Amino acid sequence: MSTPAVSVLLTTYNREAFLAAAIESVLGQTFTDFELLIVDDRSSDRSLEIARGYERLDTRVRVVANEENLGQFRNRNRAAELARAPLLKYHDSDDLMYPHCLSVMVPMLLSEPRAGFGLSSGSRWSGGPCPMLLTPRMAYQREFFGEGVFFCGPAGAIFRTEVFRQLGGFIDEGVASDHLFWMRACKTIDVLLLPADLFWYRLHPAQQFQSARGQREYARVPGLIWRALDAPDCPLTPEEREQAKRNRAYHMARRTFEDVRRGRWQFAWERLLHSNMSPGDWLRYLRRPRRDAFAGTPRTVDGEFVVPQWAQPDRRVADKV
Repeated sequence: MSTPAVSVLLTTYNREAFLAAAIESVLGQTFTDFELLIVDDRSSDRSLEIARGYERLDTRVRVVANEENLGQFRNRNRAAELARAPLLKYHDSDDLMYPHCLSVMVPMLLSEPRAGFGLSSGSRWSGGPCPMLLTPRMAYQREFFGEGVFFCGPAGAIFRTEVFRQLGGFIDEGVASDHLFWMRACKTIDVLLLPADLFWYRLHPAQQFQSARGQREYARVPGLIWRALDAPDCPLTPEEREQAKRNRAYHMARRTFEDVRRGRWQFAWERLLHSNMSPGDWLRYLRRPRRDAFAGTPRTVDGEFVVPQWAQPDRRVADKV
């Protein structure tokens, strides 16, 4: 069996209502050199049966059934271990890929050897045109001073398989494990921002992040972010770290106030308890935030936006203008 260009990793647990459509959206891609690896995490509904049905119909589909329930992010790591291609792309079992998704993601990542992975979001990236290569410092500038980058889910990412494995995969910190993974990966790896709106992200009540447990897990994230800003390997300059802390302190105070206003006392307490901020930190850093939509945007030495190679003017024409 020849090695495909990309392994599409679809992890599933009790998603019989959405799984068939999610699979069909992969099989309908205009880019066809892929394997679809479905890893079922001990579903108690018909998810595994549905996946096996597609495995019989299409040789690109490979199904693995776990012997024990691993949970969301351990199962994602399991799927990455089984991937055969040099690139891997996560696809959630309740989402839909638009037909051009892989034909956009794969060539763009391959065209930029400096990038370890690429990210696409549901809406446009601020700044210049895509693909947009960010160094670690740029990624952190965009996260802490701009409109963010670490909010993407795994389904918005495409990786060089070797890079993902070298990073050690996801560390299971609950539903926010993806956010924390981007924060860790972008310390050392260049990331390529890809065009937006390549897939449909479905919202429904059964998603883990919408549960009370998921919200409690998210409440602990600000403290981990605060600790990362103090880490020696944070790619921001000392002055940028100070401003990032002021932005984060304001954001944390605002979220805590919202929880209290809505009567979510437990979430507010969890956020403050795990904030890793001392009373002195609150006094020092609680200031109005300062953000810029173009933070972390690559520019030329002349201050212009970096134009992708495929859009560079033909010098034979440009020099005559």
